[in-house]
Amino acid sequence: MTQKQAVAAELAPSGVLRVAMNYGNPVLAQRGANEQSPKGVSADLAHSVAQELGLSVQFRGYDAAQAVVEAVYRDEWDLAFLAIDPKRAEKIRFSEAYVHIEGTYLVREESAFQTVDQLDRPGLCIAVGKGAAYDLFLSRHLKHADLVRATTSADAIDLFVEEELDAAAGVRQPLERYASSRSGLRVLPDSFTVIRQAMAVPSERTLAHAWVEAFIARQKKEGMVAQFLADSGQANVTVPE
Repeated sequence: MTQKQAVAAELAPSGVLRVAMNYGNPVLAQRGANEQSPKGVSADLAHSVAQELGLSVQFRGYDAAQAVVEAVYRDEWDLAFLAIDPKRAEKIRFSEAYVHIEGTYLVREESAFQTVDQLDRPGLCIAVGKGAAYDLFLSRHLKHADLVRATTSADAIDLFVEEELDAAAGVRQPLERYASSRSGLRVLPDSFTVIRQAMAVPSERTLAHAWVEAFIARQKKEGMVAQFLADSGQANVTVPE
C-alpha cells in the first residue's frame, strides 16, 4: 500500500470522502443547485483533496459551525472546514490556517460605539451565533457584556435587529453585506479577533491529519487558496503565509 492509499484509507474508511460544509460562513461556503454542488473555497479544496487521493466526494450541509462540531461525535464527516479553537480540539485535529477572517460587530448608525472594546460594558447585549468561533472567543474574553445566542450567525443578525440589542458579532464580510443592504446600520472598523479557518479531521486520524497539513501548506504556497477565493467572489480575504 502506498502512502496516499494509506492516507485515503484512514481519512475516508468507507471509500467515500464525506465532507461537512458549514453554510453559516458564506465567505467560505455557498449553497449550489443541490447539496452535492456547493460552491466556495471549502468545496474547491475538498474536490482537490479527493482528486489527489483518488476518492469520490459526498457533501453534507450544515447551517452553523456548532452543528458541524456536534456531527463529528456522530461520525457524520471525514473532512470539515472550521475555525481553530481549543475547545473544538478535544475531538478535532486542525491543519494550519488557510484563511484569516476578522470577527467584529454590527451596530446601528446612531450608536455611540466606535471600537470593539467599547462594547464590553455592563448592561450591553450582543447577539451571536451559538457555538460559532466568535461565540467561543467572546465567551472567554468578555468581562461585562452579555451574549445573547441565536441558532445560527444569520439568525443572530435578525435577533439583533428584532430585539434591538446593542450589537451583533460575526464575520466582517457578511456583516458588511447586510449593513450595505439596509439603512441605519454600520460595521465597526476594528476587530475583536482574527478567526483562523482551517481544514479539520476527526482527532484519531493522525496519518490523515499530517497529510492534510502538508496539502494545505502546498495549496497556499501555489496560490490555489487565493484563486479559489477569487473564483467565488471572496478575493478580499487574507490568506496567511
